[in-house]
Amino acid sequence: MKIAIFGQQFHHSTQESLEILFECLDDYKAEIYLEPEFANFIGKKFNQLSKKFACESFENIDSSFDLLVSIGGDGTILRAITHVKTSGVPIVGINTGRLGFLATIQTSVIKSAFEDIFNKNYKISERSLVSVTTNPVHEAMVNINFALNEVAVSRKNTTSMISVDTHLNDEYLTSYWADGLIIATPTGSTGYSLSCGGPVITPQAGNFVITPIAPHNLNARPLVIPDSTSIQLKVNGREDDFLLSLDSRLFTLTNDTVVTVKRANFKINMVELNSESFLNTLRKKLLWGEDRRN
Repeated sequence: MKIAIFGQQFHHSTQESLEILFECLDDYKAEIYLEPEFANFIGKKFNQLSKKFACESFENIDSSFDLLVSIGGDGTILRAITHVKTSGVPIVGINTGRLGFLATIQTSVIKSAFEDIFNKNYKISERSLVSVTTNPVHEAMVNINFALNEVAVSRKNTTSMISVDTHLNDEYLTSYWADGLIIATPTGSTGYSLSCGGPVITPQAGNFVITPIAPHNLNARPLVIPDSTSIQLKVNGREDDFLLSLDSRLFTLTNDTVVTVKRANFKINMVELNSESFLNTLRKKLLWGEDRRN
């Protein structure tokens, strides 16, 4: 099995997870490929790991890979998808971060989890993405114009609100007076959108949710729409620029830019162990039912 590993800089507390992972992959005679920057970090900080296990580096992820392992938190997975792109290679996340809606495998169960994975004892959860185009074209976004969690527009260099003129399939919806606006996928509904009062949407639902960030009008509420909808956004404000974020990637755009958000034409495949489910993750991560009266 050909496996790519992606991660970011980490503290010594993550080293245990990485050692267990390498040992598991070595036991199953897997071919290990590390993202170059991550390989360089491990080589400098944890040289004994790179010496103990034979690893190569990858430049691109293609269909020849069987799996990409993300080691970190949900943010690490969001960065990992920029390597996977349209290849369809499944992603599994080892959680060394905090909440972990996407990265669900804890250090204590790495061995049993990868035993299931190598025995094909898992299912694939397909996750839809959003894609963004801008007029005029923003060159820096051309090759990474997609997001797994959300697209958000927000104010920049000002404490004043912005106005976001919003059209759905070319029909005017409203102008949101707010700090910004979030367009979230079902996967992203448990992230930024949730913290701004948006609903939780199950991964299989064919929807997006539009969630205003600190709206001035208290009757501005999150809106769930079909993910077949084309969304056009136009920002107005006291400053000449605004921020556009695709997951954790930030871009500065001018106020004359029209942003169009649609469902991406590909999906990301997340590995879900048979012992896991989205509803079970919700209960654990959001502490549903954790009441002394129960």
